[in-house]
Amino acid sequence: MRGMRFRRLYRFKSMQFLIAASFTAMTVLVVLFVSAVLYDKFNRTAEKNTSLNNQQVIYQVAANLEYYIRSMTTVFSAVEQKISDSRELPNTALSDQLDTIFHSREDLVTIALFTESGQRITSLPSSDMRSNTHLAAQNWFRSTVENPNHLSFSVPHVQNLFKGQYKWVVSMSKSIKLTVGGQETNAVLLVDVNFKMIDDLSRSVKLGQKGYAYIIDESAGNIIYHPQQQLIYAGLKYENVEQALKYTYGSYLDDSTGVNRMITVQTVNNVGWKIVGVSYMDEIVTTRKEITSFLIWLLAFVLAFVLLITWYMSAKISQPIQRLEKSMQQVERGNFNIHIPIRRDDEVGRLSRRFNLMVTRIRELMNQIIHEQEAKRKSELEVLQSQIHPHFLYNTLNSVVRLAGTGKNEDVITMITSLSKFFRISLSKGRHVIPVADELEHIRNYLIIQKMRYKNKFEFAIHAEEEALDCLTLKLVLQPIVENAIYHGIEPGADEGLITISATVIDGKLRLRVQDDGLGIGPDQLAVLLSDPSPDGQRQTGIGLHNVNERIRLQFGDEFGLQIKSEREAGTTVDVWLPCLREEERT
Repeated sequence: MRGMRFRRLYRFKSMQFLIAASFTAMTVLVVLFVSAVLYDKFNRTAEKNTSLNNQQVIYQVAANLEYYIRSMTTVFSAVEQKISDSRELPNTALSDQLDTIFHSREDLVTIALFTESGQRITSLPSSDMRSNTHLAAQNWFRSTVENPNHLSFSVPHVQNLFKGQYKWVVSMSKSIKLTVGGQETNAVLLVDVNFKMIDDLSRSVKLGQKGYAYIIDESAGNIIYHPQQQLIYAGLKYENVEQALKYTYGSYLDDSTGVNRMITVQTVNNVGWKIVGVSYMDEIVTTRKEITSFLIWLLAFVLAFVLLITWYMSAKISQPIQRLEKSMQQVERGNFNIHIPIRRDDEVGRLSRRFNLMVTRIRELMNQIIHEQEAKRKSELEVLQSQIHPHFLYNTLNSVVRLAGTGKNEDVITMITSLSKFFRISLSKGRHVIPVADELEHIRNYLIIQKMRYKNKFEFAIHAEEEALDCLTLKLVLQPIVENAIYHGIEPGADEGLITISATVIDGKLRLRVQDDGLGIGPDQLAVLLSDPSPDGQRQTGIGLHNVNERIRLQFGDEFGLQIKSEREAGTTVDVWLPCLREEERT
């Protein structure tokens, strides 16, 4: 757990991580700063563009409405002029002229002339008037009487003067002087204009998806036109007219209705009306959201691109150092067959070159030490092996002398013959590796001698497969094992023992087995039997087995050697595992 924590901490402190993290953090800060500046700029630009766009639209509507009202004022002036030029009313010529003007424009609804008391002098159309019109009480009529010589514009209303006509109109009226029946009198001239034209001009205004425009009278603040007029009359919708009356033109923000809106005002000069444009800020917020979404995607793209470039560049910088570090770790684990390919001539390349030289020199020194140690161990084993012969020869000769003294000449001949064959095979012309057949012959002669020395204390049997006889083995691997079986297994027992030796080939490996039915070996002693002797040399048993095991492993590798199984009072089995090599394969 601690090692994993260390590796995780090390990974966060690696050069590649530090480089990538530094560049990424710097890029993120720069992109965030630029995004914030762009967002603020786009936000203010969006509001400014919305305000300018609204002002242009409202200005255009105001210009069109002003032009239309100016044309209506021109028509009114033409009617007024025709009436003023008439010497006496009524007269047929004036009626014809007014009729011509009336039918020249489709948006004219009424041309009428009344006395200040409300009596009709002439009118187009010439329909009968309604009896309950209360003409003198109508707003446009009172405004005209109260403001003589001033052209008045009424708010939109239903014209109900004549029977059968109830159109939505704007009334233009003015007080004028006439001669009627030879007497000069004050009269009221009325020209009704169909409100549909003004309604069409205003209704066509689109300020975003939900925005609209309405018209108010700057003198009284009355709403002349609104696209949701019914809701206004029903009190279901509210417009902050008082605030709009404070502006002649321009834009401002208003939240008096509970919704954040941008209000744009433009005055129609010739009638004193104000066109008020309304646009909703949430549509600008939608634009902000689109800008925000764009900036987020831009930031994500830039970050992904920068991360790729940063990790690539940091990897290019740190990978040679990481390869060098991994090579050093391999050397720490004992692998000195490491060579770093040098593809660059910078500091890392020169360091790699020095590392290769150092590893090569260490490998040479270690090979030299290994060679010296192997030579030393071989010489030590050869010395131990040579020590066997004088000891065995001394004991055998004593036995020969004893047999000769008792007159057992045939036993002397058998022992001398076996001893000569034993030493002939031991010498083997200086070879250390001999066929299994020779090794078995060698151990057979050894057992014959030992059986005679121990006065038939044991019997022996040797079995070998044909396939195993021509395999090669180290010389004198069986003698220390058999000697150990006699001295420690058979001799201390009271009964006659049996030693069985076999040679077989199993799964391509040669197995030489030595079995005895002696006293066996205890678990504690068995566990240390093949281990290295203690430095003080206190261990007295198993030295021969340890030497045999070391000779085999030194010659053929660690996968070969001795395996020992033993039980008290049941005997011991020693398996010698060797590669199944033959003379032709060895050469």
